[in-house]
Amino acid sequence: MAKDLNHADVKVTNVRVFNSYFKRFDPADVYLKDGKFLYIDKQKTSHISFDKEINGNDQYMIPGLIDIHMHIESSMVTPLAFCRYTAGCGLTTIVSEPHEIANVSGKKAIEAMIESGKQGPYDCYYAIPSNVPIMPREYETSGATITAADMLELKETENVICLGEVMNYTEIIRKNDSEVGKFIDIVHEKEPLYTLEGHCPALVNEDLAKFLYLGIRSDHCTHTLEELKQRFENGMFIQLQDVMVTQEVIDYVCKEHLYEYFSFVTDDTLPDVLVKKGHLDAVVRKAIGLGMRPEDAIYCATYTPSRRMGLVDRGAIAPGLLGDFVLVDDPASLKIQATYKKGVCIYDRNTPAKTGMVYDLNGQFEDTIHHEPITENDLRVVIPGPDRMVNVRVMKLNPNNNRSEEVFVEMPVKDNALLWKDSGCNLAVVIERHGRDGKIAFGFTCGTGIQKGACASSYAHDSHDLIAMGTNEEDIVNAVNEVITMNGGIAVSLHNEITGRICLPIAGLLSKGSVEETAKDFDNVRRAFDDQGYEHINNIMNFSLIALTCIPTLKLTDRGYMNADTFEQPPLYEEL
Repeated sequence: MAKDLNHADVKVTNVRVFNSYFKRFDPADVYLKDGKFLYIDKQKTSHISFDKEINGNDQYMIPGLIDIHMHIESSMVTPLAFCRYTAGCGLTTIVSEPHEIANVSGKKAIEAMIESGKQGPYDCYYAIPSNVPIMPREYETSGATITAADMLELKETENVICLGEVMNYTEIIRKNDSEVGKFIDIVHEKEPLYTLEGHCPALVNEDLAKFLYLGIRSDHCTHTLEELKQRFENGMFIQLQDVMVTQEVIDYVCKEHLYEYFSFVTDDTLPDVLVKKGHLDAVVRKAIGLGMRPEDAIYCATYTPSRRMGLVDRGAIAPGLLGDFVLVDDPASLKIQATYKKGVCIYDRNTPAKTGMVYDLNGQFEDTIHHEPITENDLRVVIPGPDRMVNVRVMKLNPNNNRSEEVFVEMPVKDNALLWKDSGCNLAVVIERHGRDGKIAFGFTCGTGIQKGACASSYAHDSHDLIAMGTNEEDIVNAVNEVITMNGGIAVSLHNEITGRICLPIAGLLSKGSVEETAKDFDNVRRAFDDQGYEHINNIMNFSLIALTCIPTLKLTDRGYMNADTFEQPPLYEEL
């Protein structure tokens, strides 16, 4: 049946409309019909009739923001809670990769996240977790496994549109039989243009070429400028997260006019940061503050991400595209006044948000901490043999990034126990919490890190075993047992008193509260980390990444130390 194209549902007047193709703003009236843009009337002479008129009050209309690489779990709330809040950040489309909860509770948890996202106000798409677990069992213990067959099933699931970041970047370019390798081989045969997302923080030259040859054509990791240049010149699509939005990088992409070949993303946004600074809108504001033209920055948060993901029905304000748009007072400040999805307002700055709601995943995944409370005796680091000095392997943490280097510190052994408290190092502990064997592994940290007391968390990328770090056994025990009692979360202890806590009962990762409520609890934990001397640009995230085996160099899992560069599992100590 032919549509009446002389009648619109909505007419938006008195706005300056962003044209993605010329990267400029033009005064215009905008007509929308059936959730799509019908006509952008720069002459303001159209006689198209309409049902409803919206006065834009001389604001700027930009396309809805699109974040194509992010993890909802990093904000520690359910997809529904996340989407409701971030509509106020101008988001109208996201692509989330749920490998955090998948590592705990597998394919069923992914499906539950997808269903929760469908209840939200905008389009919540998903990427297939490609490495669950990220490493084989001999290296670490996760709670679940996603096989190639699982990935193929997920690929056919509604709202799943790509393969998530391939994190075994050194393994995948060599002959291997990994599950993601099997999946990629199958997809290459049946659907060679299917979108495959990458994660390759260290690959350059020939190894980078091999990664690209496999069809994995994006990267969002932290890089030197030389590494970034190699990626651009080899046709890789770059996803710039906050930490990569630096003066050097912005100057480079602007000088070379690389706007078609990258987009802004968030990757991980912790709840307090989300409330205090924003989401993708905050990354865009940062780029503008570093000298990028607002028009170019908006383009790289709307048009280029939509094209990377094949979402060609959005990303611009043009006839026939989805009526996703945002009204802002000033493109440079990007202060969101209202957000519209398919022509319907999903956020208005002047309308109070709903409060007091409980969010969950239908009561599922709320019993995932399978370990008994620990005692100080469980933290005795046993070194067999005579009393002597040994050379202990230590993770030296960097206050400016999440990489750690291997160093050695001499410590005494007495009565078969390592005496570490006067070494200047913290004891680090990883406890298997998925109900496999309950193993406890020990390591040590130096450099940055907590300076007094202890902290513990069930949120520990990517296998999310229970991790702890501290200056004494008493506080480590208190923090760990608080996390166990909460059935998941983060706890900080000083003098055997809990100084900060956040309860994360869903898979040990997610709160059942709103973003605002979760951020308030998380902010208390952040203050405890700060007060107890953990100096880092993002201390809680840094702590959660001491067990992440895809970031160089020395990491600690429930199986012990692992060198992320060589895949070796070096011992805790060496004899002098």
